Amino acid sequence: MGNKSNSINTTERVRDVRCTLWLLREVWLKVGLEKLENHEGVAVKVLLDSGTTGLFMNATFAKEKGFKMEKLKKPLLVRNVDGTINVGGAITHQVECNMFFKGHMERARIDVYNLGKTELILGMPWLAAHNLEIDWEKGEVKMTCCPPICGREKQKEGRKETRRIEKDEDKETLRKLVPRKFWKWKKVFGKRESERMPV
Repeated sequence: MGNKSNSINTTERVRDVRCTLWLLREVWLKVGLEKLENHEGVAVKVLLDSGTTGLFMNATFAKEKGFKMEKLKKPLLVRNVDGTINVGGAITHQVECNMFFKGHMERARIDVYNLGKTELILGMPWLAAHNLEIDWEKGEVKMTCCPPICGREKQKEGRKETRRIEKDEDKETLRKLVPRKFWKWKKVFGKRESERMPV
């Protein structure tokens, strides 16, 4: 009787694993790409692929959207998972652009290759560099662990600097517009407070 119970539990675990694996098929993102030469923005659907060893842009997509392609000095061979050379040939060009996703910005060099219907693939080097927080079941991605080089820290510093400048400007405006004897009530003269109705 104990053996039956163990075999049922094992079967249930296998079924659970198969079901979970079925849910973890693909994660797609919408990101923005900016061409360096004219700052034109392009929205793109991106596949996250931990089995890919680089960043890849579809050659047809790159041509249609007018990305400037740079010829590589030496072509790169593309290998399949089993080690055989891919029939699509070698990678001969790269695109350099700015990439934007949820407050994240970075300069990226992306290899151009025939990807079929997929426009862009972000592979393991990118995933590892940004240490993403991924909910595979929901397909949600959060960039909570970005390294300082990705631009997110610079954006935070820029926002802090903007707020500091705004506060300084508010103090200067207060001093110019409000008589000194009312400065002890300066809070009610602040920009935020002046924009809401008293209750």
